[in-house]
Amino acid sequence: MIKQTQTRTISFYTFGCRLNQAETAVIENSFKDPQYTIVDISQPADIVVINTCTVTENGDADTRHLVHKISRLNPSAQIALVGCQAQIQKEKLLDLPNIHWVVGNAKKFDLAQIVQAVDIKPQVITPAIPRESFSIALAGIDSRHTRANLKIQDGCDFFCSFCEIPYARGRARSRNFENILQEAEILTAAGHKEVVLTGINIGTYMFEGKTLLDVIDALEQISGLKRIRISSIEPTTVPKDLIQKMRGTSKLCRYLHIPLQSGSNKILNQMERKYTVEEFVEFIQFAHKTVPEICIGTDVIVGFPGETGEDFQQTFDVLRENPIDYVHVFSYSKRSLAKSRLLKNEISAPTKKQRSQILRDLSNRKRRVFQERMLQTAPEVLFEEKKKDTWLGVTDNYIRVKVRSERNLHNLLVKVQLQQIENQTVAGQLL
Repeated sequence: MIKQTQTRTISFYTFGCRLNQAETAVIENSFKDPQYTIVDISQPADIVVINTCTVTENGDADTRHLVHKISRLNPSAQIALVGCQAQIQKEKLLDLPNIHWVVGNAKKFDLAQIVQAVDIKPQVITPAIPRESFSIALAGIDSRHTRANLKIQDGCDFFCSFCEIPYARGRARSRNFENILQEAEILTAAGHKEVVLTGINIGTYMFEGKTLLDVIDALEQISGLKRIRISSIEPTTVPKDLIQKMRGTSKLCRYLHIPLQSGSNKILNQMERKYTVEEFVEFIQFAHKTVPEICIGTDVIVGFPGETGEDFQQTFDVLRENPIDYVHVFSYSKRSLAKSRLLKNEISAPTKKQRSQILRDLSNRKRRVFQERMLQTAPEVLFEEKKKDTWLGVTDNYIRVKVRSERNLHNLLVKVQLQQIENQTVAGQLL
């Protein structure tokens, strides 16, 4: 075993969800040590860490393409693949060039220790994922973004037929309540004014009798923390009390992202989802009527096996006729561990592409309608970055805003009058 003593450069790249982003921030902070210099992914590095995603076959392909690109531009790089794809595909990933470590979800926070000693042979470290509640030793302070992702939960017990995440992430388990608050305090002290609560199925959070609402109540007591945002949350796990809280003077953002997946009850049943279309519609109608100016987004899978033209039309109608303000559209991918891989009546790629485009066009129209409703209002905007002479930020109800200003607005919450829609953003005037 060869001990490494010289300073090495290291870079990080994240595919997939906000939970992956939260975990990459923690892993990156574990390498803040004199032995390492952290550089941007665009620069050559001795070690490149890629946090992988395997929700779709596109996620798998993205990893392969990035590995080949890094190996071509920087042949001496040692690459670590961590996370969901590493957990499921294991030794298969060693066929890719320059792979020195394949580390699954149970051990990826130990990566700094793992790379201390480099074995001659590449290492595959993918033990079974524990079912117990967990704590995280380091905070995921994110120097690149103003909004910090805060992991509160991991894993899932729902086993939807199209999904292999329970195999990649393990069964549902929750983070120690006090440990969440400790990280939130550190993130706030580091300057983060907004945290985004992340997990695989955060609505199922339960630790020693504490629920998601208890987490939010406790976070609201942190004085420097101005906003709390909920990331994607399953429709059957959202308590109506949470929606009532959004309506008040809470720090909770007026924003929900609730996956629908299909507007056909037949398809939902085959997906083994835990609600009907009618129950989904009833809930989002309740949220829309309860919380003024709430933004509601959703996910839809197009081309699930057996999806007929009528099933697709039902999905389109549900999205069009209800207060859904944008849609993330995914083409169905057959996953090696998901039960739906056994289903017949696969949908052709051209049909999936056509249906996906129809829904993306609808999403663009609905997002614009939502933006138009917000024109001439004056919400607070958390500014994140400057491009040329324009500052970009986001409202609590997830409208991307840009303003021209010579002031340094980075990480400031400022009221802006929204004036004009320009592509995907809304131009405004500082107040």
